[in-house]
This record gives sequence, C-alpha cells and structure tokens, in this order.
Amino acid sequence: MVTVILPGFSEHNKEWLEETAKTINVEGEVRAIYWDHWSDLAKKFDAKEKARLINDIAGMRSIDIIAKSIGTLVAAYMIIKSPDKIRKVIFCGIPLNDLSEADKEVIKLALKTIPAKSAICFQNEEDPHGGSNQVKSLMAEVGSEIEVVSKFRGDHEYPYTDEFKKFILG
Repeated sequence: MVTVILPGFSEHNKEWLEETAKTINVEGEVRAIYWDHWSDLAKKFDAKEKARLINDIAGMRSIDIIAKSIGTLVAAYMIIKSPDKIRKVIFCGIPLNDLSEADKEVIKLALKTIPAKSAICFQNEEDPHGGSNQVKSLMAEVGSEIEVVSKFRGDHEYPYTDEFKKFILG
C-alpha cells in the first residue's frame, strides 16, 4: 500500500504537501510528490505523464491518493489508467475554473470510473478556482454519488488532514 499526495501546481503548495505527508499517519508508504517545475522552470508540467510515472513507481501495490488542485487531474489520469490499483481517492479543490474542456472530460471519466464509496471530494464553498456548488453540479452531470464535503472558506487552501486520515482509515 502506498499513499500518494499530489499537490497543486504552484510552488506554494509545497507547504501543504509536506504538512499533509507529515501528519497523515496512515499504514504503508507515504509518497509526497514534488513537481519538477518547482526547481527547474524549464520543465513542462504534463499531468498524464506524471500519472504514468507515479503508477509505475507504485508497481503492483494498491494506491490511496490525496490530490489538491491540478493534482486532481493527475489523480484522474491514474484512475483511468489503473482503476483496479486505486483503493481510495481524496479530491481537494478541483480547479474547474482553470481546466480546459479536454481536462474536464478526463475528470468526468475518472469520476464515473471510481466507485463512489472509494472517493470523497473536499471543496471550499467560495474557492476561486471552482466552488463546491460547481463540483456538486459536475458530480450530478456524470451521475456520480461521490460525497462532496463543502467547507465554509473562500480560498484554495485544504488543511483537512484529520478528515483525510479518517476517510483513508475508514
């Protein structure tokens, strides 16, 4: 078992990544994923390629995913590529306002692929990258019964490690 933590795009997400990895305290290996472009601006971010690499690193082990912002797109590619390896997924702050239509289709396919009991979504009500009502509408559009936990916040921060742990261990 490996728990993979996928942060948002910008380097300020490094703090969330490290704090989540440090405090999640679940069974098995915890892998905090650092994006290459944080240390080398010449590196291009490719969500599909990141998903392939992470799936390869996990090998045959089952995977739990905690993903924030653009990390949710990487998680979606992982779900589509290897649905049988994915045990649980926590989506945080799906950035619907920032995704292309093609990327939204990838998210939709992943939401339809993963069983509702295996995933949860934390979305702040007034997240500037996409609010909880937008995500609830997306879930309804694809017919997914994944729970959307709406938080009373107006930012793109997701400091809900205790709730993440409860879901993964539950």
